[in-house]
Amino acid sequence: MAKVSDYGAFMEKFFLQPSPSAHELPLNSLTFAVKDIYDVDGYVTGFGNPDWARTHPAATSTAPAVLSVLRAGATCIGKTVMDEMAYSIEGENIHYGTPRNPCAPDRIPGGSSSGSAVAVAAKLVDFALGNDTGGSVRVPASYCGILGFRPSHDVVSTTGVIPMAQSFDSMGWFARDPVILNRVGQVLMQLPDVDPVNPSQIIIAEDCFQLSAIPSDRLTEPLLKSVNKLFGGDLVKHAILGDYVKEKVPSLKQLMTEETADQENNIPSLAALSSARQLLQRYEFKKHHGEWVSTVKPDLGPGISERIWAAVRTTDENVDVCHSVRTELRAALNALLGDCGVLAIPTVLEAPPKLQCDPISLDALFVKTFSLLSIAGLSGFCQVSVPLGLYDNLPVAISLLAKHGSDGFLLNLVESLYKNIQEEVGIAEKKGY
Repeated sequence: MAKVSDYGAFMEKFFLQPSPSAHELPLNSLTFAVKDIYDVDGYVTGFGNPDWARTHPAATSTAPAVLSVLRAGATCIGKTVMDEMAYSIEGENIHYGTPRNPCAPDRIPGGSSSGSAVAVAAKLVDFALGNDTGGSVRVPASYCGILGFRPSHDVVSTTGVIPMAQSFDSMGWFARDPVILNRVGQVLMQLPDVDPVNPSQIIIAEDCFQLSAIPSDRLTEPLLKSVNKLFGGDLVKHAILGDYVKEKVPSLKQLMTEETADQENNIPSLAALSSARQLLQRYEFKKHHGEWVSTVKPDLGPGISERIWAAVRTTDENVDVCHSVRTELRAALNALLGDCGVLAIPTVLEAPPKLQCDPISLDALFVKTFSLLSIAGLSGFCQVSVPLGLYDNLPVAISLLAKHGSDGFLLNLVESLYKNIQEEVGIAEKKGY
């Protein structure tokens, strides 16, 4: 078990050193941690659950993503705690303890990459590797007040990483510094070093910000003022994303229910997107892990147990519809954004909930959040969560999305905007806003 001084972030500590010529390399002298879903040669990949660890042998090779950052000069200092089988965005683990949120110790850290986010937020490492299927990098980044990047689907190797749902699995990472966030991305995605390209437009999804429990001005103003200062205000456009998706993704009609059509509490088309994500995620999780779950009957925590058994019992009904939704959504968002367009949405819709909330209440809270998380999930677009300081003494964030394959553009953009955004955040906080 991890020590108190580690904020409960680590499963185990060890040192993996870079090559001797590391002083010339892009990640020289940086430290990192790895979520316990990545293989490290000689260690059991525990997947957040003791029964999984007990029934699986030690890895005989190290995941290519981990090797990439080691070869780029970084030093790994250990493996981090995660939610069981990656099937949660809460960050609580009844077996290994819940990593303590350095920004808000009485609140959940977000998951499933909880330990990786906490290790970065607590300044125990310079960056950390997580992975994001439903929101497992973006949510803890927001809740812990740090940068979190979910790359375009399939651009970072998933070899040597336990799959959760392959249509969504994306190997993400966390950092406090946008320069380090960018450098790690360049290494993981083998990106050429190119000059930043100015965005062609920044689209504010008005309806998504209206869903948020945080005042929309508090989330959008730091971005808008920074964009205005750097690129000019005429880049900014406003859209009702739900209406656009409803019109351009016709297959969603087949997933509309009375629940998703509830206009007061959600955006119906985005709620239907979330239903498609959940259905396909369950189906793919079952294909990977259903047999193991049914045979071993692992000891699972509250909330997660119900979620995993629901996946094991799922069928392939409507799976074809979900694949159509993915294809239509990517085409629709490509048309909306163009080559260098950016979509701005809230990362999550609320401040981090309190620890040990009732699982049913938490699930209800996260239903709306998943409607936003599913945009990048189903389209395969890249997304970065950018911290916006504290509101009511709790961390808040905004997300920027760009089309599939635009990862280098988005990382460069965040690096360009970050200092200005934080200055605007400082002004907002001084005003008590």
